[in-house]
Amino acid sequence: MDPEAASLYLDYSYATSPNPDLQETRSHFPYTSVFLPVFYTAVFLMGVLGNLVLMGALHFKQGSRRLIDIFIINLAASDFVFLVTLPLWVDKEASFGLWRTGSFLCKGSSYVISVNMHCSVFLLTCMSVDRYLAIVHPAASRKFRRRDCAQGVCASIWFVSGLLGLPTLLSRELTLIDDKPYCAEKKATAVKLMWALVALIFTFFVPLLSIVTCYCCITRKLCTHYQQSGKHNKKLKKSIKIIFIVVAAFVISWLPFNIFKLLAIVSGLQQELYFSSPVLQLGMEVSGPLAFANSCVNPLIYYVFDGYIRRAIVHCLCPCLKNYDFGSSIETSDSHLTKALSNFIHAEDSTRRRKRSVSL
Repeated sequence: MDPEAASLYLDYSYATSPNPDLQETRSHFPYTSVFLPVFYTAVFLMGVLGNLVLMGALHFKQGSRRLIDIFIINLAASDFVFLVTLPLWVDKEASFGLWRTGSFLCKGSSYVISVNMHCSVFLLTCMSVDRYLAIVHPAASRKFRRRDCAQGVCASIWFVSGLLGLPTLLSRELTLIDDKPYCAEKKATAVKLMWALVALIFTFFVPLLSIVTCYCCITRKLCTHYQQSGKHNKKLKKSIKIIFIVVAAFVISWLPFNIFKLLAIVSGLQQELYFSSPVLQLGMEVSGPLAFANSCVNPLIYYVFDGYIRRAIVHCLCPCLKNYDFGSSIETSDSHLTKALSNFIHAEDSTRRRKRSVSL
């Protein structure tokens, strides 16, 4: 595969390939010019409203707040910033791939999408690590699991994500093909393809492996807890359920896109047609919208599965119901989680000490 052709698949321009043969098929395919504009418009409206309400509800919530809410607010902010650029992609799809909004927005919107993906995966990794520390090492992690530490981690994630998005900002340009403007990548060199491969591995697949590892450890710890206690703690199970669902939604949304991206990079490096351009193009056109949709589903997931956030949203939208009891404990899931697991660890340690004293 020619590196110039491969470069078209290194970022999020899955439907803006300057390949004339592919462009000709696009004009006769209603998926890109009809379905995608409608789909993106729905994602934009639902996502902007949902993330605004979620951020407002958690920011202005009175009383005790959970540590993990800091990560949730930053995740919602990342999604919201991306969604603001989505009307540009609606216009692009409606105009059969033409970019009619200028070079600045071509670069800027692609940069925002890159920052959003990095932010999302890093924040979800931190949320998974936070659950791991709270469940597997509840006592030892108290000095790390503080609000100021969480805020510092989120600030660092934004900074690093901004830096990781710079290659996209520098490589995107408004290209004229047959006097028609397209927002596309500059010609890719072997060095750029190698950098794209390394960046993809360390900014998506390694964090994904970390997330899976954290949840495997959490599952093993909870199974041990349930076997020894002889009963299931419903609040303990629910405390990690929401993060697991959000991570699953992220994986379903972004994994197909990044797999096709990986295939394109590898094909470009080997300069062999293991995967033809039409195959990669079709893969990007199907998986790209799925990745974009992830930014609007998180508020819905939180509202449906997290009673704490549901109460905060209802109280934010209907202040007259702030004194209404939704039938929940006054403890947050974080405080209940830490207390329950700390007691469990303490009981385990006490049992071990008694066994040692008897053996001695």
